[in-house]
Amino acid sequence: MSMQNAWAAYRAVTQDKSELKPVSRSVVRRIVGYAKPYRRIVIAFLITLIFISLLTVAQPLLFRVIVDDGISVGNGVLVTWLAIAIAGLAIIDALIGVLSRWYSSRIGEGLIFDLRTQVFGHVQRQSIAFFTRAQTGALVSRLNSDVLGAQQAFTSTLGGVVGNLITTVIVLVTMLILSWQVTVLALLLVPLFLLPARWMGRRLQKLTRQQMQDNARMNAQMTERFNVAGALLVTLFGRPAAEDAEFGERAARVRDAGVSIAMANRWFFTALALVASLATAIAYGVGGNLVISETITLGTLLAIIALLAQLYGPLTALSNVRVDVMTALVSFDRVFEVLDLPPLVKDSPSATPLPDGPLSIQFNEVSFAYPTAAEVSLASLESIARQVEERNAGNVLTDVSFRVEPGQLVALVGPSGAGKSTMIGLVARLYDVSAGQVLIGGENVRDATLSSLHEAIGMVTQEAHMFHDTIRQNLLYAQPDATQEQMMAALSGAHIVKLITSLPEGLDTVVGDRGHRLSGGEKQRIALARLLLRSPRIVLLDEATAHLDSESEAAVQAALDTALAGRTSLVIAHRLSTVRKADQILVVEAGGIVERGTHDELVAADGVYASLYRTQFAEN
Repeated sequence: MSMQNAWAAYRAVTQDKSELKPVSRSVVRRIVGYAKPYRRIVIAFLITLIFISLLTVAQPLLFRVIVDDGISVGNGVLVTWLAIAIAGLAIIDALIGVLSRWYSSRIGEGLIFDLRTQVFGHVQRQSIAFFTRAQTGALVSRLNSDVLGAQQAFTSTLGGVVGNLITTVIVLVTMLILSWQVTVLALLLVPLFLLPARWMGRRLQKLTRQQMQDNARMNAQMTERFNVAGALLVTLFGRPAAEDAEFGERAARVRDAGVSIAMANRWFFTALALVASLATAIAYGVGGNLVISETITLGTLLAIIALLAQLYGPLTALSNVRVDVMTALVSFDRVFEVLDLPPLVKDSPSATPLPDGPLSIQFNEVSFAYPTAAEVSLASLESIARQVEERNAGNVLTDVSFRVEPGQLVALVGPSGAGKSTMIGLVARLYDVSAGQVLIGGENVRDATLSSLHEAIGMVTQEAHMFHDTIRQNLLYAQPDATQEQMMAALSGAHIVKLITSLPEGLDTVVGDRGHRLSGGEKQRIALARLLLRSPRIVLLDEATAHLDSESEAAVQAALDTALAGRTSLVIAHRLSTVRKADQILVVEAGGIVERGTHDELVAADGVYASLYRTQFAEN
């Protein structure tokens, strides 16, 4: 029995059935739609499989002719020509095998590309609410494991099922024609193999599933500990020894499962080889006597034995063909599950770009409640998050109204959790309001194209994110066609150009994972330079100077003065200096605006703001 056939049988009986669920006809039709661009290649691929199956039978039949009509009667010329023909068939078989592999990889890699790019593009367009719930590892798994699993439907599964079916039918019919007695007796051993093989398969499924879970836990520990923040936490709390011990336990479970799987694999292949050997022994025993009694020829017996070696693997694999097909379809179903999740925030069919020129910001009786998990995410992407209480416990904002005139600076102040960041997010349309309207330049943000909205708005958050790349590439993310002079001007406006020019690599300095090679103040100033390079008409700042030391805060504040000059600005104020410069201060408490006015007006009113001023701002 060939190793290819043995592996086909092995995959069939060890397939994990625990996650298989019925797949609807609509999913099947959708899969066929993905196959349409490759239909010619698929047909050519299936034709190569038919030829390979025919060649599987052709060679044993030629052996039969060599023995019966050549060697037995001393016809050397026939033996020579048939040997050449067998060699030619072997070459043709090899070439067709290469061609079949090319077709298979062309279909498979094409489907991987189509699905992966489509899923990536769709996920990129999901709302922020989606990413606050979905587990990153689960999303990456959809782009990798599930996409690869879906690809199996058109390569390994399609090729395996069709190829095994054709091979089994052709080989079995040929063997029955040659000698039904020997064939039937040899096939009697199939049940004796399938029953223990299925038991072994269930054990392997359990072991493999456990190993995957242990592997996931081990990889999760490595992922969390090998990033900068995780490594810093381990170092600061002095737990390397405990981490070693915990990792050792997880790695040991993976090791032990691997040993058990290896031994189970060995037993499986040993049993498969043993059954094939017993079947061959029966064929020789029964067939040999039939040759002696001249019921069949010696060439026929040798041909049957050669065909028998090609039969057991495909026959065993076909016994679980439904599992193979369903597994591939389930992978498609999991990919479609992501593709069918509509983005919470998207362009309306009649969306138009924002008007040119300076822009105002206006809230008209805005109320907002965070969307439920079912609206923004999938349970399969947040297995842990779905076990805890939903965040949505009522409105975060209620009947909020205010206006920021073009060029004005409006500051939002108030206690943590009051709804300030939510208001900033609604302006950038990270979420859509539950009631009321958010207007930019007099136009409802729901009626504006997202591209024009994001082009008009620049936002800097408390934690300025940097990609693990150079300073240059992090700046160019805001304006891909920016020149060197434009980047340096932006860095100058952000009061960090001197630092950048002092670095040995300058703009080509790599900032590290999430920018951890830079200080907090340096990251914030580069983020502000990125904003200046984009040159937005509206600036949103979400506590951009929080958690900075006084020196860094002063540098960032100087950069903010440049960034806010002449732009419509909505700022969550953390520093008194920002508050005093504001044209208007909105005091937010419990999801509503409880006070509004200038700094002097609100201090004189001796209300909520005055209390905040005497505690938070005065201390700063």
